[in-house]
Amino acid sequence: MSVAKLAAFGLVTMIAAGCGAPEPEPEPAADAAPAPPQFAVTGEHPCDPVGDVQFICDMVSPEDIVVVPGAEWAIVSGAREGGRINLVNVSDKTATVLFPTPDSEMQLDAEAYPDCPGPLDLADPAGSVYHGLYLAPGSDDAHTLLVVHHGSRESIEFFEVDAGDGPPSLAWTGCAVAPEGARLNSVVALPGGGFATTNAGIGVWEWQADTGWAVLPESEDTAPNGIEVSEDGETLYIAGWAEEKLTRLSRGVEPVRKDVIDLGFRPDNLRKALDGSVIYAAGHTDRDGNSITDPREPTLETSNVAAIDPGTLEVERIFVHPAMNGFISSTTALRIGDELWLGSYRGDRLAYLPAPE
Repeated sequence: MSVAKLAAFGLVTMIAAGCGAPEPEPEPAADAAPAPPQFAVTGEHPCDPVGDVQFICDMVSPEDIVVVPGAEWAIVSGAREGGRINLVNVSDKTATVLFPTPDSEMQLDAEAYPDCPGPLDLADPAGSVYHGLYLAPGSDDAHTLLVVHHGSRESIEFFEVDAGDGPPSLAWTGCAVAPEGARLNSVVALPGGGFATTNAGIGVWEWQADTGWAVLPESEDTAPNGIEVSEDGETLYIAGWAEEKLTRLSRGVEPVRKDVIDLGFRPDNLRKALDGSVIYAAGHTDRDGNSITDPREPTLETSNVAAIDPGTLEVERIFVHPAMNGFISSTTALRIGDELWLGSYRGDRLAYLPAPE
């Protein structure tokens, strides 16, 4: 499918026109309720535990989490303005900024990413938002990090992760700029090259360096958020956020095989367990644990985590918790060792707790 056609999918313009004389402006309601808060205020609440739940604080929208092979380090996104890509020490629970930094390496691999216009402008760090993450393990201590990026351009940005001696470091190596009108969310690397990414309200797109962008068949009937991929790349798992569902979709075969299950909450990111045994889906319900309806109360929504068997699609809800000060409606869940780690788009901290048995 052409970029022009994809762009047409991504742009929706609503025009309202009326006939006759204009109606007078209505008087504002004297008792109109203010809009509910959308995000936790960074640093507003102390970093105290809530029961068994503990926190790593002073972050901006730590929405997604990936683990560096060896499970000594985690990389965390910053999905709002002012966010950064952070490196977290799994054992001592400390976080440092990994990107951008004053000495960030920026070297375009033009052979791998021939259409990338060049590096991000680090002179304006507020112009970038780092959303969904995916870590593709490489040989030895060199890995590839894919990052959904908003701001100066809508794109997937690529980094080389050097996990040799000492803490891992990042070096930017390229990008794939999305078609006009796209609003990307999550991404997975595909075996053999390229990636698949979710585009809000328009299904799943695949990108290959030699062929560009294409919409995957049978993926357009959901409002996709998170995504995961099987080891062989033949199966995608797609979180249908608005519909409270998960779709398992075959890739590269005809006819397309498709299975859909209900989750009972709005799933955000999907993250495969480190051993591949389950897929963790994190998401939210309303303040009372029910399906979300408008008007929403974003900072009061309940966190939910389910473990999904990728083969049978059997679902087990393993964590449900009301909103906590500074941590709101989990968006990512992943087991690291004996702990369940949780990210939050609307919060200012990561959460971790003993992993449910």
